[in-house]
Amino acid sequence: MEVLLIYLVVGICAGTIAGLFGVGGGLIIVPALVLVFTAQGIAPEILTHMAVGTSLATIIITSISSIRTHHGKRAVDWKIVATMAPGILIGSWIGGVTADWLSGAWLQLLIGIFAVGIALKMWLDGLRKSQPPTDGSKVPGRVGLSFAGGFIGWVSAIFGIGGGSLTVPFLSRCHVVMQRAVATSAACGLPIAIAGALSFAVQGWNNAELPAWSSGYIYWPAFLGIVLTSTWFARFGALLAHRLSPQLLKNCFAGLLFFIGARFIWLNYAIALG
Repeated sequence: MEVLLIYLVVGICAGTIAGLFGVGGGLIIVPALVLVFTAQGIAPEILTHMAVGTSLATIIITSISSIRTHHGKRAVDWKIVATMAPGILIGSWIGGVTADWLSGAWLQLLIGIFAVGIALKMWLDGLRKSQPPTDGSKVPGRVGLSFAGGFIGWVSAIFGIGGGSLTVPFLSRCHVVMQRAVATSAACGLPIAIAGALSFAVQGWNNAELPAWSSGYIYWPAFLGIVLTSTWFARFGALLAHRLSPQLLKNCFAGLLFFIGARFIWLNYAIALG
């Protein structure tokens, strides 16, 4: 029961921060689960893989809620989603395979580097002037979107995220209006989460170090606790965000990400490279 309460709190924090800062919860869930799994005494060799796999499983649920909201506002470009989906599914599955090849230390090191990179990008974006809405005139054809989907799915599955931090900038560069880019990115998060979670479940299925209540690298008590609270508190975070300065919020979240990423790098670079 105490463990479930901890995961409920993780869901509250992840949901609130996701709603508050307008980012996917995976960027918070993975580091939080690494800390909790470490305290639980889960084997260091697999705890990071379990954090990523469980994060992807929770994103299946949260992305469905997000898709319904965006679809209700007719903001999702389903043609882009359908074209990217095959590449996303293949890339996400390969991402799970790739993560299984990596040691826990290497995986945490790469997550740290990714978090620091996203933090720096958020800071730089805050310094740039906002761009006027555009018309999607630079969206590539089927082959280009398939390759983009494959790369986004591969990277997202490795880091346990829904892909918004990659898909939104990609679509924005293709001259897709920002609101439509965000909505379409949310829809792309579902195939990323499904294929990635299944891949992590299969890759870890016969691992002897797995704790009870696991299906491969998916840990169901953590999944249950997080999904029970994260969706509700994402709405709370979104409401709170309207009362605060958007740029201040982004800077604060970028600072949090930078701290988390730097900590992962500091703790793991010597182990991974040694």
